[in-house]
Amino acid sequence: MGGRGKYRGMTEIDVPARGLPVAVLRYAAFTSEQGRGGNPAGVVLDAAGLDGAARLAVAAEVGYSETAFVEETGTPGRYRVRYCSPQAEVAFCGHATIATAVAIAERHGAGPLEFETAAGLVPVRTAATGAGFTATLTSVASRTRPAGAEELHAALAALRWTAQDLDPRYPAHVAFAGNEHLVLAVRDRDRLAALDYDYPALDALMSRTGWTTVHLVWAEGPTSFHARDPFPPGGVVEDAATGAAAAAFGGYLRALGLVELPARVAIRQGEDMGRPSDLLVDVPADDDRISVTGTAAPIR
Repeated sequence: MGGRGKYRGMTEIDVPARGLPVAVLRYAAFTSEQGRGGNPAGVVLDAAGLDGAARLAVAAEVGYSETAFVEETGTPGRYRVRYCSPQAEVAFCGHATIATAVAIAERHGAGPLEFETAAGLVPVRTAATGAGFTATLTSVASRTRPAGAEELHAALAALRWTAQDLDPRYPAHVAFAGNEHLVLAVRDRDRLAALDYDYPALDALMSRTGWTTVHLVWAEGPTSFHARDPFPPGGVVEDAATGAAAAAFGGYLRALGLVELPARVAIRQGEDMGRPSDLLVDVPADDDRISVTGTAAPIR
């Protein structure tokens, strides 16, 4: 790994691509109100010429759950963005989207953006605040379906949970807003805090089903939730803040009539792993696209 570049949090990684080092920015996305925690993401603002193998090599070297690779399209404010975990490309990643949008805003100013992703076109708007920039992504159309009996049984076994641990107010579903996520709600906060799952078993199940994370939640109130997201497909035990899952969960709440619309839902994630993260989810009354807002800060 090379030396630090001109921007805070920038490093250079040598990979077999173009014979040149790749400049990687490092941000924490969805940081808490105190500016702590958040989910680390890599951002490569000039990914033109990097093929899939090179992008995976960079993502593996960075070692975060996701790294975003950005290319200009020739249209102001519109970019092609691809996301890679250390193990595979992912169609969409919320926290890396927020990190990328803030990185662009820091260089070019706040305003509307459009990201062409493998999941579809994702509008993003950035805004300046006294503490920096915020970014709001709007997902592709959300949808949800009940989890199958075999899927649920296998997931509970891998999590070392039972059906009695689940909150019956929130049915087990597979929700989508760019990626698929299994949504499971527990009755009490302590059960969520004590999460200790069978990594190989959950990894194998998620590989078979195509789930990106398992979104585990506890309802503190009708619009206030705590969440944890196991992420074996990304090569990490747990994600500290998962914007894609938050968007999918917003769509789930909307489709099942579990919130009064329109709604703003607050999700606190990462607390149990020492990286408190805050995600704000706006659920509209007349659209199945969900907006997720958060901050991002360079990792020094």
